[in-house]
Amino acid sequence: MRLLLTFLLWTLLLVLCWPLALAVLILWPFLYLLSIPFRIVGVVVEAMLALVRSLLLLPARLLGGR
Repeated sequence: MRLLLTFLLWTLLLVLCWPLALAVLILWPFLYLLSIPFRIVGVVVEAMLALVRSLLLLPARLLGGR
């Protein structure tokens, strides 16, 4: 469903302003490649926060808390 909506929006953009639609079509892979390092950093930060959370809650788990 999301793919269909994206295609319909791109087609509407192509009808209204075709140079912008073609620029988006050409630049989209480069923007995706540029976002990969930020995604990796997000995964690492999320993992580190989960580790800190589990370490802080370890005494409560050992004593039988939730």
